Amino acid sequence: MAVAESGEMYLETIYVLSQNSSSVRAIDVGEYMGFSKPSVSRALGLLKDEGLITKDENGFLKLTNAGLKHAKRIYERHTVLSELFIGLGVDEKTATDDACRIEHYISDKTFNAIKAHMKKHGS
Repeated sequence: MAVAESGEMYLETIYVLSQNSSSVRAIDVGEYMGFSKPSVSRALGLLKDEGLITKDENGFLKLTNAGLKHAKRIYERHTVLSELFIGLGVDEKTATDDACRIEHYISDKTFNAIKAHMKKHGS
């Protein structure tokens, strides 16, 4: 299942927030991402329709197994690419901003080659 870049950003945000709190709500996602309530509501509705998240009666969001798989994949790309760029001497803000853009488009083949290189040669 292909998830649009914006959907991947929402999944990653829910994943990151859920690492620090057992209860993640739409308002938390909106605050973290700096998006309006209507935008967040629409995006979360699409992710729910795609079976990537659930929302319980109290409004708490949870990643489904498929959603968690997508979120972990994007988060790994973000952290590895950020690490690579920082290791190359890029300042942290630029490195994380660039990683955030690239993580959605880099092929599995290229990403796996980067991971293998970093493992072999250090980050």
